[in-house]
Amino acid sequence: MSTLTNQWLALSLLVGTALPVASTPPAAAQSTVAKAASPAPYIVEWVYRAKWGYKEEYLDLFKKYQVPVLDRLKQLGYVVDYVIYTPGLHTSEDNRWDYRVVITYKDQAASTHESEISKQIFPDQAKLRREEQRRWELTVVHWDLPIRIVDPHASN
Repeated sequence: MSTLTNQWLALSLLVGTALPVASTPPAAAQSTVAKAASPAPYIVEWVYRAKWGYKEEYLDLFKKYQVPVLDRLKQLGYVVDYVIYTPGLHTSEDNRWDYRVVITYKDQAASTHESEISKQIFPDQAKLRREEQRRWELTVVHWDLPIRIVDPHASN
């Protein structure tokens, strides 16, 4: 073979093996593409302050009606996870809270199914309304707050 043919063959082999490698995105780029395609989780914090002396009754009612709904939402894939918190120490009355429920939904649209699931789980809607009314009578302060995770290493 001539030197020119050898050089041409070497160049063809180099381009033939390098081109597919160069056109394949790195794993990190593929991961970023996959993340961009999936919707972002939607995180909401429910905060409750019960009347003094009624914290346990409040929790019993919450566990009776809200927890089964959250569990079912999780089974169906609408909720990724939820955690119920209570403080370990006391604060002043103006800053007091008794329960925080941090719910991570699959996405924002997944946060809209609570009512339909509640109707499926609790066929006696009159009883549900009465007992939920009692829970709200025990509630002094409540708010729902969508929250976001802050990446401390991300550039602004």
